[in-house]
Amino acid sequence: MKGDFLSYRVAVGRSVLGLVIQASMAVVLLIYSMLASDYAAFTAFLFAILGLPVWVALAIVYDQHRRERIETMEAETLSASTGSMGGSTSVFDAESAAFRVARSRLAGMYKYFLPIVSVVVGLLLIGVGLWRFDMARALISPDVFQSSRIIGWAVAVGLFVAVTGFIFARFISGMAKQPVWSNLRAGAAVAVGTALMGLAIAVGAVIDYAGPDVVSRYITIVFPAVMIFVGAEIFLNLILDLYRPRKAGEVPRPAFDSRVLGFAAAPDRIADSVSSAINYQLGFDVSSSWFYQLLSRSLGVLVLLGLAVLWGLSALAVVEPHERGIVVRFGQFVRTLDPGLHVKLPWPIDRVEIPPYTAKNERGRVEIAGYTATGVRTVELGTPEPATDTKIILWTNEHAREELYQLVQPSAEDSGRSAGDPAPEQPFGSSGAATQSAINKGKDLALVSVEIPLQYSIKDVEQFDRFAPIDERDNLIKAIAQREVMQYFSAVNADQVLGGDRAKLTTDLTERVSAAFERAQAGIQVLFVGVTGVHPPTSSAANYEKVVQAEQKRQSNIEASRADAIDELTKVVGSVELANKIVAELEALEPLREAARRAPGAVGEGAVKDQEFKVQKLLEQAGGSAAQAVAEARADRWTRHMGERGRSSRYQGQIASYKAAPELYKASIYFDAMKIAVRDSRLFLTDDRVPDLRVNFDLKNVDNAANVFDPNRKNQE
Repeated sequence: MKGDFLSYRVAVGRSVLGLVIQASMAVVLLIYSMLASDYAAFTAFLFAILGLPVWVALAIVYDQHRRERIETMEAETLSASTGSMGGSTSVFDAESAAFRVARSRLAGMYKYFLPIVSVVVGLLLIGVGLWRFDMARALISPDVFQSSRIIGWAVAVGLFVAVTGFIFARFISGMAKQPVWSNLRAGAAVAVGTALMGLAIAVGAVIDYAGPDVVSRYITIVFPAVMIFVGAEIFLNLILDLYRPRKAGEVPRPAFDSRVLGFAAAPDRIADSVSSAINYQLGFDVSSSWFYQLLSRSLGVLVLLGLAVLWGLSALAVVEPHERGIVVRFGQFVRTLDPGLHVKLPWPIDRVEIPPYTAKNERGRVEIAGYTATGVRTVELGTPEPATDTKIILWTNEHAREELYQLVQPSAEDSGRSAGDPAPEQPFGSSGAATQSAINKGKDLALVSVEIPLQYSIKDVEQFDRFAPIDERDNLIKAIAQREVMQYFSAVNADQVLGGDRAKLTTDLTERVSAAFERAQAGIQVLFVGVTGVHPPTSSAANYEKVVQAEQKRQSNIEASRADAIDELTKVVGSVELANKIVAELEALEPLREAARRAPGAVGEGAVKDQEFKVQKLLEQAGGSAAQAVAEARADRWTRHMGERGRSSRYQGQIASYKAAPELYKASIYFDAMKIAVRDSRLFLTDDRVPDLRVNFDLKNVDNAANVFDPNRKNQE
């Protein structure tokens, strides 16, 4: 085949395809190894991952080959055009290195890039292999080793990897027979290496299922050894290539191209090589011998025997602990299977079916989420739960993906009845007759959005499997439950739903839905049907909030008034209890006063006095402002009483003094009055012999300078 740019472009495409297939096998091995805790499968995953750089390097090199071919074609075209014009070609020489950039880069890739990739891949294989080998030595013991928890998946994954890797490796090996694609052998080698590991996992799982786990145990240490061997072979190839002579124009073979794995990718080469070697050594054609012919004739029998053994193995079935199986014989139900190993008729006579667990994806399509008969399953019968990205959940904002409203009776106030009047329908009723009657009469109805999750588990696998097809089972379950829910809510009013007893709602709904599934023979057990959230439509939520705000404001005013009453009563009498007691006694006092006014008498007035005295005693016991007022009034009364009594006694003494010495008493009174009169005036005493009573005054203050800082000076002036 001619090495043109089209051939190299095909090689690039096959390298990219190999990269994708290699990555797919690696992902499958990783997922299985994590789910099954399979040590060997994880080692195979690491080997598959380390094969990705090989495909990447091949894609890059073949793409550079393609660029070099295009560059050569352009150079040849340019050379031919300049030669036909008779011009000089010294400047645009096609062989000039400055105009052969792609060729220089390609030579650099074979000289530096591929050896570097080989060294990196070899080091990673040896390093990871040593690490996994060291860990595998502790796990190879029968007392420590644990088999795969999902043997069936081990066989399936192993065969998938083996078939996929081997078929693709054979395809690539066939392409590599052409010299232009010869280096694709390296990709085929890593693909077949991964395929062999997958085949070993499948074979080990089958043997482990049938009896001993020797293969599964030893491949945990064989896989790391293979990685170390392949890494060492890469370095050996790298060293030998340094001394191997090359022909002119020969494409170098990368060191990461494993010769040993290459033989596995092309077993026909092995047979031809072995046959040629034997023929050469023995001196005759072995393939024409009777033994070879006998083996060729018996090969079909051996294959059929192997297929018969595999068909016989289909008579065994394993049901996992979380599963419940159903044996179906030619489409007819035979029996159910509990977890464990069971024997049945081989395929296709008997089949074991596990009822799948389905779920809807984001596009609404039904997908199989798993095979389990245990666990709790949830179906939304009303409005779905709020989205997880909703920060604030209020009645007035959109917080659900889809609102599903329930039709209920209007509240007591909306229907013209008081809150205490009995409703015409039964509270938490059991039928939709009331709603249908309201619709027929043209009465108003109310809408509420209710979150109603239904949680159930499988009770009878046979009934559950017969109940409905897989893709319609959840829909039918939801429809049956929603019918009961709608009938139930049609007999209650909005007040009972928005502010009713959630426990009562949950109990009634669970009983109704359970009875409906029992009648339908669905084979499920209802665990919970309840109201987890409820709100009116968004358009009317503001009006509901106004009512709630008014109620809250009313309650707030009541509580504020109670607080003020407590504060005032505490200030007046010291405690609310004592205030209530005093009020009760005052209320008892009023009828006594009224009776005393109607029938005056000593008996009635005495009862009033006793009651008043009782109230007074309670006020005296109080420690608030009332007791203080009583105490102040008593003190004022006593002060006034004693003051008046003192004045009376003083007056009696004055009368006695007057009677004893009238003139002396008068003089005393006179001088006391004069003393009071001149108490704040200047008094000058003179002699009668002074002829002129005019007085000259010097009004200067003698203390003006001396007592400037005297605090009492101003008062003295």
